[in-house]
Amino acid sequence: MGNCCSDVAGGQSAVGGTGKNQNDPAYSPNEAVDAFLKSRGYQGLYSQIELSLSASSLRDRDVLSKSDPMAVLYSKEKDGSLKELSRTEVVLNSLNPKWITKYTIAYYFETVQNLVFRVYDVDTQFHNQDVKMLKLEEQDFLGEASCTLAQIVTKSGRSLTLDLVCGEQSSGQTHARKLGKLTVLAEESVSSKTTIELRLRCSELESKDLFSKSDPFLVVSKATESGMVVPICKTEVIKNDHSPIWKSVFLNIQQIGSKDSPLTIECYDFNSNGKHSLLGKIHKSLSDLEKLHSAGTGANLFIPAALGPNQQNKSLDFIQVLKSQLFVESYSEKIQYTFLDYLAWGYELNFMVAIDFTASNGNPRLPDSLHYIDPSGRPNAYQRAILDVGEVLQYYDTDKHFPAWGFGARPIDGPVSHCFNLNGSNSYCEVEGIQGIMMAYMSALHNVSLAGPTLFGPVITSAAHIASQSFTNNERKYFVLLIITDGVITDLQETMDALVQAADMPLSILIVGVGGADFKEMEILDADKGERLESTTGRVAVRDIVQFVPLRDVQNGDVSVVQSLLAELPSQFLEFMRFRKVQPTL
Repeated sequence: MGNCCSDVAGGQSAVGGTGKNQNDPAYSPNEAVDAFLKSRGYQGLYSQIELSLSASSLRDRDVLSKSDPMAVLYSKEKDGSLKELSRTEVVLNSLNPKWITKYTIAYYFETVQNLVFRVYDVDTQFHNQDVKMLKLEEQDFLGEASCTLAQIVTKSGRSLTLDLVCGEQSSGQTHARKLGKLTVLAEESVSSKTTIELRLRCSELESKDLFSKSDPFLVVSKATESGMVVPICKTEVIKNDHSPIWKSVFLNIQQIGSKDSPLTIECYDFNSNGKHSLLGKIHKSLSDLEKLHSAGTGANLFIPAALGPNQQNKSLDFIQVLKSQLFVESYSEKIQYTFLDYLAWGYELNFMVAIDFTASNGNPRLPDSLHYIDPSGRPNAYQRAILDVGEVLQYYDTDKHFPAWGFGARPIDGPVSHCFNLNGSNSYCEVEGIQGIMMAYMSALHNVSLAGPTLFGPVITSAAHIASQSFTNNERKYFVLLIITDGVITDLQETMDALVQAADMPLSILIVGVGGADFKEMEILDADKGERLESTTGRVAVRDIVQFVPLRDVQNGDVSVVQSLLAELPSQFLEFMRFRKVQPTL
């Protein structure tokens, strides 16, 4: 920021402001995390949010004039340390400033983004300095406020007003001395809403199967600045077809970069073992695809050609151009309603949890049990999943009354139940808050006998029933069921039947696998890596609503269970809204 002045409302002056702040690169979208998630089929969405700040009733620290306030924005890291992100300009002689400087931050649904705001009165002798060069310890502290980004974007109008308090009291102490108010306004970037709808087809694909035609699907990828190629969307699998026409895919301009950013479109022959055969690929930008559509022409696919033993220059890329072609059946650009638009309209995410109490978890009283409650307070795998997922989702549910069930156990004086209320009640299943879930879980460990087998169908049916009733009553709610399990399910087809029915409802299902069991069947339920689920009657699920993560795959890595589980949820939410043609009135 330079030393510039600008007029603001009321004839006040601003010092050191440019109206737009360049982001800290360290707080920009994390390509490594995105690549990890997307390589596993997860398609996390993020939105660019512009934050505007204003304050009222600030303390007056000047003798002959009013304070000259400046706001500083920080992110609060996991270890509690603060990382400075931005400074506003200095507004002269005002106790009710409206700062011009904005800060653009990437909003990620799947992470808790803690923000801290501090307001300072800048001494007159420093007014000619660039605000970035000011030493904050030399300025008068006027107050501090903290919140999460989720708390801002879920408020009506995306505007949140916070009490400014002394620094050591900003964590929420009830008797903190109030030092004025700070209002944070969040506005979503238009680029977050601009979406390209494409419908693609191919002709004359080669056959990779001996006795039938190929089962083709497309994967669209982009190249990051570091050169890493990451997938951003894929089509469904079309069986036994060499001239397939796929359903429309939606590409977000912000996610891609621009219409001229290069994309790679690959066509694969689906194989149930996960080793899909490449049928051909092509490099095109959205602008190129738009031209193909306008001209009504196709573009030839190619595959990398193997080098012969006598070819010397192995540094060159050799390709084999195929007769197979890619066509763009339809191309349209539109402003789509975003996940944040639905939140602003009043939609909530309601958290549910179902816990596996089968005997394979081990005796809860022994340290080697997955249900063992450590006296030191260290959470077991079940507690950790509840805490981590609940920490994110709780901000999207106003009443914080969460349905909670157990399955695979025998309650006192009763038969084995595959869906019992965790709170022990016969009439209602809800508990209050994340701590309510934790307390009900620990109580249940003393009041049930672990049994089996492992059945998912009943709890999925219960969750879908609640979601169905809510949707019928026109409630603005979307439900998220977390199932935590240690074992191989024994009702695979019944579970698939329940999921096909549940896909019609405002519901997503997150499954965390704990322990060392073989979770291959969970991969079947998570249709990211295969075909859509099909019921006993032959009905195919209208959408994929399951996300599965084995805890052992992520617990030692850089990506948390929460990121892995929740990255796809906004996409599933939007897919439901478009499927049901629900549009927000903003």
